[in-house]
Amino acid sequence: MRTHHQANSDAEGFNWHIIKYVLPYVFEYKNRVFLALGFMVLAKLASVGLPFILKFIVDDLDTANNTATALIAAPIALVIAYGFVRFSNVFFGEIRDTIFGRVTERAIRRIGLKVFKHLHLLDLEFHLNRRTGGLSRDIERGTTGINFLMRFMVFNIIPTLLEIGLVIFILFFNYGINFAAITLLAIVAYVGYSIKTTEWRTSFVRMANKADSASNSQAIDSLINYETTKYFTNEDYEAQRYDKELADWEIAKRKNRLSLFVLNGGQALIIAASMTAMMVLAAMQVADGSMTLGDFVLINAFMMQIFIPLNFLGFVYREMKGSLANIELMFNLLAIAPKVVEQPDANDLIVRQGKVEFNDVCFHYHQDRAILKKVNFHLEPGNKLAIVGASGGGKSTLVKLLFRFYDINSGAITIDGQNINDLTLKSLRRAIGIVPQDTVLFNDNILENVRYGKQGASDDEVLHAIKLAHLDEFIQSLPDGVNTMVGERGLKLSGGEKQRVAIARTILKKPPILVFDEATSSLDSKSEQAIMNALKELSQGVTSMVIAHRLSTIVDADKIIVMDSGVIAEMGNHDELIAKGGIYAKLWAIQQQSNSDSP
Repeated sequence: MRTHHQANSDAEGFNWHIIKYVLPYVFEYKNRVFLALGFMVLAKLASVGLPFILKFIVDDLDTANNTATALIAAPIALVIAYGFVRFSNVFFGEIRDTIFGRVTERAIRRIGLKVFKHLHLLDLEFHLNRRTGGLSRDIERGTTGINFLMRFMVFNIIPTLLEIGLVIFILFFNYGINFAAITLLAIVAYVGYSIKTTEWRTSFVRMANKADSASNSQAIDSLINYETTKYFTNEDYEAQRYDKELADWEIAKRKNRLSLFVLNGGQALIIAASMTAMMVLAAMQVADGSMTLGDFVLINAFMMQIFIPLNFLGFVYREMKGSLANIELMFNLLAIAPKVVEQPDANDLIVRQGKVEFNDVCFHYHQDRAILKKVNFHLEPGNKLAIVGASGGGKSTLVKLLFRFYDINSGAITIDGQNINDLTLKSLRRAIGIVPQDTVLFNDNILENVRYGKQGASDDEVLHAIKLAHLDEFIQSLPDGVNTMVGERGLKLSGGEKQRVAIARTILKKPPILVFDEATSSLDSKSEQAIMNALKELSQGVTSMVIAHRLSTIVDADKIIVMDSGVIAEMGNHDELIAKGGIYAKLWAIQQQSNSDSP
């Protein structure tokens, strides 16, 4: 796996490994590529032929004037030919771009999809640490960079170098070594200066990109947390933070612009000096009669023609460097290996009964702080297991490990005797339904948010799940009913309403194993009781694991585990734990006292 440091160091040179990665996508449509290359060659041949037609026109007109010839049919024919060849040059180029366009667009689609899928393969830790705004901007700039790289590398760099070679050969063959030597020296000086200066300013391009991603991340993060900003009246603070990021962006863009001035100014000086030298030499030879006026025009046209694509080559090179710096960031994402990987010979989970076992499970996020220490318990098929304890005791971590969002450090987790490390991730997660503590909805309507629990479910199935989740009464009060849009992350719904949508999703999924991570924490007592009754009916014959804060919701659990600092402090049913008079009994007494004190 390439490290981030390696990728950045490569970017100082020309990232050939990125080009090699992109090329297979280009040549997936070989016929289209070769057809486009054929039209590219025709366009370049027409381009090189234009100065010769121009020379013949000038020479014929000059001859016609000197001999006072009235008939100038030949020059008119040449002018028509000139117009036809110029049109052919543009026309063949347009055909080339049209043919190759589909290749480019399909490649971008394929690479973009690969990055998207890869991001979903990455583990939970990566997504907890990511900055969504910067990540989306990196992907956007990366795909744009691929578009630029593919088009200009294939159809501008190679054709331009081919055209330069043809022009130097023609000048040497027709007009001698002096013209060819001036042209060659000018090209070497131009290309050398462009490469050196572009290498120097690439760091400024990367700096501007980094500042752009940072400012975008800051803006999105602030807007996502709009309500929090309002609660604490921190609009000015957020604006200051955003302005600080924009100030860094402004400085980076200024350095980028000034370095571009140095590059363009130097290129213009080389072009002007070389063209002046060529014109002086040509004018002297026209004056002494060794060259015709048409030759003078041809050389001038060739010099203009060669420096237009050469100037464009300078632009292409520096833009390719910028594009490679952008693509590099996107490819760095592909270089990140997921920490949770299913084995090549992984089997699909077959749930026969739904027995879940944790055997000597140890886990830590960081080496110096253990979260779980030799946790042992088993959940019998069809039973309800409740997990309680203080915050930070490891309750939610048990759920994350069961879903295999993280791999345990030692021990084993099995479902019906099958080690989850030996199973495919999809089959494992399909078998487990969850109602999380913090429900995040998609920016879609309620119907589709519930249907997300089972893609392809009919409207009747979705509505039935909504009814079982006691969400139907709320939906009937909405003007648009189930077609009501919930807003970004479900912000238009209350916490309890979002929780019921999550419960409806899980009901629709109908998994053999259910997990409730403080699923009723956002509900009022009346709603909580109604939903608990519904869940109790649904849990018949289904293995369920409940992480609870309100102990009153789990008194009917077959087994209750009390977690304390990563270990199981107590285990038993409600009556047994009350009789012990330990941690659970104290928590129960505190909550009962709190309930009796409530008005």
